[in-house]
Amino acid sequence: MAQRPLDPSLIERALEECAREPIQHSGAIQPNGYLLACSTPDWRVRQASANCAALFDLAVDELLGLPLAQLFDETLVATVEEAASTSRPQQAPVNAGAGNLGPQAHIFELGVHLADGLVQIEIEPKGMKGRLGAGELSQQMIAQLVRIEGEDEFHRTVAEQVRLLTGFDRVMVYRFGHDGSGDVIAEARASDLDAYLGLRFPASDIPPQARALYLRNRIRVISDVDYVPVPIRPGTRADGRPLDLSQHALRSVSPVHLAYLRNMGVAASMSISLIVDGRLWGLIACHHRTARAVPPSVRGAADMFGLFVSMRISARELQRTTAYEDSARVARDQLEARLIHARVPTLALATELTLMQRAVPCDGVALLQDGQWHSAGRVPDRDGLEDARQWFTQAGPDVQMSSNAAQWRRASAATPADGLAGVLALPIRAQRDEWVVFFRREQIEDVRWAGRPDAPFQIEASGLHIGPRTSFAAWRETYTGHSRPWTRVDAGLAERLQLMLLHRYPRHAGDGGSVRDLAGRRARLESGELQHRLGQLIELSSGLEPLDRSQAAELLHQVDRLQARLRAAVDGASRPNG
Repeated sequence: MAQRPLDPSLIERALEECAREPIQHSGAIQPNGYLLACSTPDWRVRQASANCAALFDLAVDELLGLPLAQLFDETLVATVEEAASTSRPQQAPVNAGAGNLGPQAHIFELGVHLADGLVQIEIEPKGMKGRLGAGELSQQMIAQLVRIEGEDEFHRTVAEQVRLLTGFDRVMVYRFGHDGSGDVIAEARASDLDAYLGLRFPASDIPPQARALYLRNRIRVISDVDYVPVPIRPGTRADGRPLDLSQHALRSVSPVHLAYLRNMGVAASMSISLIVDGRLWGLIACHHRTARAVPPSVRGAADMFGLFVSMRISARELQRTTAYEDSARVARDQLEARLIHARVPTLALATELTLMQRAVPCDGVALLQDGQWHSAGRVPDRDGLEDARQWFTQAGPDVQMSSNAAQWRRASAATPADGLAGVLALPIRAQRDEWVVFFRREQIEDVRWAGRPDAPFQIEASGLHIGPRTSFAAWRETYTGHSRPWTRVDAGLAERLQLMLLHRYPRHAGDGGSVRDLAGRRARLESGELQHRLGQLIELSSGLEPLDRSQAAELLHQVDRLQARLRAAVDGASRPNG
């Protein structure tokens, strides 16, 4: 039976309840490994997963308080100590090699990281010894990508390479949208599976706390969705708080997520985070129809491959952003030059709206000045302009942005004939009701959802407990009334335009200090933006080895250009301005 749409108030309550689930404090691990947490400098066991009793043939109560040297041989203890010395809190676990553990002397691989003031050691059975290590495996995968320029082919090859590495039935490249929903933009799958390519999953499928963990822990594996969690003993640390398992590969996951995977027909999963400029850009999501273990060496190769894919996406996005900002900067500089030479800059502004349209890319721009509207490009009629005016003046004297026509147009005009849906209102002198307003046209989108977006959960009658949806059948929806979103980059362009206009507008007599303040703010904003972009480029440049020569040369060229602009901005900030 198809799921029915839910009451929006119930969805909101369920989302709030879901967001409060402390998934990093699950108090348990998956049973395909073991956990020890040791204090330093005495190196005594303070917490252990319950299954360590079977590994070491000692009751957990007997393990607690023991020196690590009674469980590991001298060489392995030294390896763990060395790994701990190079680890930093909140960083990914350090591979501490492998060694024989327990009465049976089976070989296990160790991962070490610091959290909660403890050295936490994850112990996993060593997988079948392969011909290649993680670094060699990832380099082979990267070699298949370096010459690919087209985005679709690039993402498709990413999915194919991860499927070859892991053997999962389905591998998807999943990109997040501005609203948190995710689109499957590439897929490699077994021929007898239904395709998910082109489907969109609602933002509620990955709640905020899960997204935060994807940023901290780049690889997540669930070997068997039907596992029985192994509790950690004792359940809390000495201070009464549960152990933070954010960085653990073995962390037991939310029962709601396990049920979600079962409802999809998934028995095992793995995800690789794609992180761009500090934000979660997307995931490489892997699904299998039966239980499937992923040994540490394969996870290591997947992690290195994911870092390279993230770097390539970062480089491409940075090049686009640079071109976008540079084009806007040229228009802004031209506008400033004309205002400087204008006899009355306030009057000249109304004749230069096409330059302002390029300074903050849009489909049309309107200037409200002395109660009159001046416009260029595609703008609403008089009633639509007054709708916008009422919205942004009520919102306050700051920059206002919306990509949703229903937020700023009267209900009767939510789908107007002018086809405009996005608005960005920039105050020049709000106290005199002087604004520049940018408009973007509506983008009608035919969305294929993986299940109904208005039925993302099963919710109990109380509304306090949720279960995952059971249907992922394609559901079509025509998305109207929205424009291309205004981004952080657009907001920065608007802020720089605002400061330029305020700087070049005539000031009251004796207000020279304000002019100097504005010049300083402009220089600080410009240098801050340049430093951020330079930092991104330097980070990318540090990973140039896998890139081809032309890509490396382009990144280094951008570094040189930005350093020159940064020096100029700093020099400009140190000189007096009139």
